[in-house]
Amino acid sequence: MDVELQDGSFFACFEEAVTTYGNEVFQYKIRENYLSIEGISTGSSFNNRLIDPTLQRVVELSKNYGTEAEVGGFTTRYTGSLNLTASVQDYDLDSWAENAGITGSIEIRRVFYEAPPAILRYFDPYAGTGTGVQSLMDAFDFGSYSPGVNFMLMPASFDVLKIQAIEFNDQIRKSAYSFEIVNNKLKIFPIPKKGHKLRFEYYKTNDKRTVSHTEDTSLITNVAEVPYSNPVYSHINSVGRQWIFRYTLALAKELLAYVRGKYQVVPVPGSEATLNQGDLLTDARSEKETLLTELKEMLDQTSRQAQLERKAMEGENLKKTLGDVPMTIYIG
Repeated sequence: MDVELQDGSFFACFEEAVTTYGNEVFQYKIRENYLSIEGISTGSSFNNRLIDPTLQRVVELSKNYGTEAEVGGFTTRYTGSLNLTASVQDYDLDSWAENAGITGSIEIRRVFYEAPPAILRYFDPYAGTGTGVQSLMDAFDFGSYSPGVNFMLMPASFDVLKIQAIEFNDQIRKSAYSFEIVNNKLKIFPIPKKGHKLRFEYYKTNDKRTVSHTEDTSLITNVAEVPYSNPVYSHINSVGRQWIFRYTLALAKELLAYVRGKYQVVPVPGSEATLNQGDLLTDARSEKETLLTELKEMLDQTSRQAQLERKAMEGENLKKTLGDVPMTIYIG
């Protein structure tokens, strides 16, 4: 053994076994918790620390969808206004953005071009005492309230039906207030009869294409930055140490096979001996593969999802077992 393998070779195999064990365990932990740890600080080591799953990263990811749904998000929404010209129906909003000094394109999200609210045209000739009082109420800016002169408390559905009747009347009997946007080309319906300002909301395309919303460079952004270090052997339990012993032996066999492979035949007195390099190499590789498979299967069985499924199955089996227990009959 002193000729083929020295004590330093055994220690190197032992170090590689401990490192391999730690890599497999920490890879599993990273896969299990990456969504919870992505974006947090890399300042301290995760060794011997319990990682609780959180929804913070899920909430942050959902904010990007909130931008499209217009219920939040990271992207700032701006407000602009466009001067409409009488008898002009088409307007180029990209030209407006260029004139406003906006670099890149814009994305229009909302155009405020609509008829005045129906409540402003609410008038019930049968309410109260008639048009005289209604005109008086209009003079004091109370005419827009529904109904302006009715002294009887009416249900809210009454006002809703009146407003819907006015809106349906405008929709069917009048030209509808509408617009169409194709490639930031705005077409107004009906054609404006006089000039006024049209307000709209938009996003800057460059803002939506921003890939990061933080300037902090000390955050976990990929699996290579998760702060796991090599495991301390004294912190490994007997199960892990047994795996390390067996893997060290497999590595030593493999190293010994490579050493014996340099000399296939060794001369001995009166004959020659053939070394078992092939057998050692085959056994070592098979043992290494088997040990890695066993470790990965064990880690998969202890995953959070596997444990929850196991607990759910235990609960179902317990429920079935308790269902077969006779219920006590009380006679009083």
